Amino acid sequence: MHVADRAIRLAYDPGITPAEGGLPGLAVLKQVMGSLNLFGIIAVVGAMAVSAGVWAWGHHTGGHQAEASGKKGVLVCAGAALLLGAANGIVAFFSTLGTQVH
Repeated sequence: MHVADRAIRLAYDPGITPAEGGLPGLAVLKQVMGSLNLFGIIAVVGAMAVSAGVWAWGHHTGGHQAEASGKKGVLVCAGAALLLGAANGIVAFFSTLGTQVH
């Protein structure tokens, strides 16, 4: 069998599917990832509070640069919170979508 024929067969159906319990430590890895996600969300809350404070301070003192930076910080924090909260759903959606590719 030629190399090209093998590559076509491999690209067509490698026969690999995600299997839970294949490696030891999966439960620990899930717990670590959940803890990292929670840490990220808590950090975003703190960053948003600081950004909102900079925004308010810039607005009340006439510091347009500080006001713009505060607004940008609040928007970045909102986007980060959205992605952290939706991370599991986004990965699950695209993983399921990827299984439909043939």
